[in-house]
Amino acid sequence: MLRRLLLTAAVSASAALSSASGAVAGTPAEAPGISPVPAASPSGPSAAALGGPDSLFPAGTPSSRAVAAAYGVVLPALMPPPARPDDSSDRLTVTVAGVGGGADGTFELECHPAGGTHPHAAEACDRLDRMTTWGKDTFAPVPRDSMCTMVYGGPATAHVTGTWAGRPVDARYDRSNGCEISRWNALVPVLPGTGS
Repeated sequence: MLRRLLLTAAVSASAALSSASGAVAGTPAEAPGISPVPAASPSGPSAAALGGPDSLFPAGTPSSRAVAAAYGVVLPALMPPPARPDDSSDRLTVTVAGVGGGADGTFELECHPAGGTHPHAAEACDRLDRMTTWGKDTFAPVPRDSMCTMVYGGPATAHVTGTWAGRPVDARYDRSNGCEISRWNALVPVLPGTGS
């Protein structure tokens, strides 16, 4: 596809130059012996496109070398970098306080594949996968203009940092009102359940 675009651009530029010079000089836009559209193949530019007998550009001109260089340089530059093993897993550090019952502490959560020191790593990764939606921040705070019930859910707090879905995470959680309680509960089992 890129080859076709490059050839189309080269043909368009050549046609524009030919039309402009023809209009000024009063000569026809197409020169005899030059094909207006070079033949292209899926394997790359044809000999005609790079300066052959039916070339868009005569052999040896800078334009034919530029087209050849574009095929050799542009295509590799547009390819994505190879994936590294470190890029394939999402890693979070979950620090919990005020829950009690052995749930307090700092836990490492690794997903894809699930692992780390988190007590429920596989379930937590599954929950995060279900919550992750393109264009939506999985760890977004409660919007400032939200109307929340004045219900206190206890002194539990949590801090989640790391990387999820290729994006940095630095989110804080508490149970200070109904909105924050709902936000916490949506993340269980990443965060521990508190029984309320």
